Amino acid sequence: MTRDLPTPDSPLKLGTRGSLLALAQAHETRDRLAAAFDLPQDAFEIVVIKTTGDRITDRPLKEIGGKGLFTREIEEAMLAGEIDIAIHSMKDMPVLQPDGLVLDTYLPREDVRDAFVSPHASGLGELEEGAKVGTSSLRRRAQVLVAYPHLEVVEFRGNVQTRLRKLDEGVAACTFLAMAGLNRLGRADVATAAIPPEVMLPAVAQGAIGIERRADDTRVAEMLAAIHDEQTGQRLAAERAFLAALDGSCETPIAGLAELDGGTLRLRGEVLRPDGSEAISDDRTAPIEDGAALGHEMGTKMLERAGPGFFDWRG
Repeated sequence: MTRDLPTPDSPLKLGTRGSLLALAQAHETRDRLAAAFDLPQDAFEIVVIKTTGDRITDRPLKEIGGKGLFTREIEEAMLAGEIDIAIHSMKDMPVLQPDGLVLDTYLPREDVRDAFVSPHASGLGELEEGAKVGTSSLRRRAQVLVAYPHLEVVEFRGNVQTRLRKLDEGVAACTFLAMAGLNRLGRADVATAAIPPEVMLPAVAQGAIGIERRADDTRVAEMLAAIHDEQTGQRLAAERAFLAALDGSCETPIAGLAELDGGTLRLRGEVLRPDGSEAISDDRTAPIEDGAALGHEMGTKMLERAGPGFFDWRG
């Protein structure tokens, strides 16, 4: 592609949230595009957009709108022509995009594991009864309570720096972060331990960066095709089909992970009651090209197994 490449005088505008992690993801996207087309960094402009999820930090996510909290304003800016592409953490993304937008480009996936972070213990099993576990994730909350019902889970929002400060202040004995985010920030040292997926299955699409564009922007489509990672796309097709089949509620604890081995895709999925009283899991394989169909089937079967009211809060 040689036509209509961005220049310093007419840069490609990359929309992103303003956190350190979001900016690191935007910089990675910019650098991959610059390398692919031999362009200077100033042929790209990073545009920071504050989202509802960023503005409201003193209330649980489930109280202020669920999915879309970290994406809606960025997508509106793209539809308005204020930015050319949007860079997202894929675990924040709803399974459906607004009319006129397409999400079909993924960068190579980072470490999918959750990080256990604590100044007091090397793992959840070392915490005393009643110890406070800080997390704002419904998935992590339910997974902790399923395995360790004697622990107390407290609301714990904020960026990496904020959460570490809260740990120092004793708000909680431990918390969780994504290893992918710590790696991208150069802060893998923050993790006390990385938790294997066999112990804590990660969020759907955890560790993946997605790039969204306008459906009618052929120039951008051609540019993004040069940096798309096919294996990440294959894995996310299965995981997001699984999520789509289950996604009747934005307050649903769901975990899912697809992995590739030769021509085979393995998909593990889990749904949990929000109070941590029950979990349902499944583990299946299929040819890679059938990954999306496998995800849809697994999600549908899990809903049947869960039955009515499974995702309702108790107590």
